[in-house]
Amino acid sequence: MSDLGRDIQFGYFLVPNAADPLIETTLEVERLGFDYVAIQDHPYQRRYVDTWTLMAMIAAKTSTLRIFPDVVNLPLRPPAMLAKAAATLDVLSGGRFELGLGGGAFWEAIEGYGGPFRSAGESLDALEEAITVIRMLWSGERGLRFEGKHYHLRGAHSGPTPAHHIGIWLGAYGPRALRLTARHADGWVPSFRGEVQPIVDMTKRIDDALADESRSPHDLRRILNVNGAITDGASEGPLNGPVDQWVDELGEFALVHGFDTFVFWTEDTDRVPVFAQEVIPGVRDHVAAARS
Repeated sequence: MSDLGRDIQFGYFLVPNAADPLIETTLEVERLGFDYVAIQDHPYQRRYVDTWTLMAMIAAKTSTLRIFPDVVNLPLRPPAMLAKAAATLDVLSGGRFELGLGGGAFWEAIEGYGGPFRSAGESLDALEEAITVIRMLWSGERGLRFEGKHYHLRGAHSGPTPAHHIGIWLGAYGPRALRLTARHADGWVPSFRGEVQPIVDMTKRIDDALADESRSPHDLRRILNVNGAITDGASEGPLNGPVDQWVDELGEFALVHGFDTFVFWTEDTDRVPVFAQEVIPGVRDHVAAARS
């Protein structure tokens, strides 16, 4: 894979900790010029507010930020209601919503919260069914019917229709999940966790799976959650070093591996303005220079 030529965009990964100034942080993220705010979805975490309620509040308080869950906990959120909530948020925000979707993790916590305990295979089966259900319920059609092992529609009427084509972006890692992503998704949302090679390997699997599905690499957006440290000293590893290192390494993810969006995830909030004011323009300039 190489550069796919898309505009490079940036997001901020917001942890929905109830004790934090969540709305104020989001407004500052918008002021700093980020394109997206992304919010993890772990309802069983007692310290977190509900992600969907928070996204609605953010949509009401902002005007330019695009919003997506990173990623939705499907086992605790039935897909028909997900479709309704997503379309509603998209309509009310003027088309600023995308749907990050995951098959589930932390199964004991999910089960403890009233959800199903699924095997890895079952979770992917349910995820594939959910994508079908969600897209049907965004169609604007009436009398919808679908019978799956995990979900069904029996004469459902869809609506409202979204304000724009909502992308379904999957948080996927394993071989089968990556094939499902290549077959059905509009975007792929992995997380960088300190090592570059796993991302490179998964990107190769995605490319191969897209080819098997007769889909173009341009059909699938690539959004990378990047967790690291912006420092004033020497490099201590990938995405753990000075601004110039971040610019070079994110530029390589874009130019060599086709990623178009980077979601900054940090516990050091003092680094957020540095990312916005130095890393973001640096990466955009670096990619533009390489493309020219």
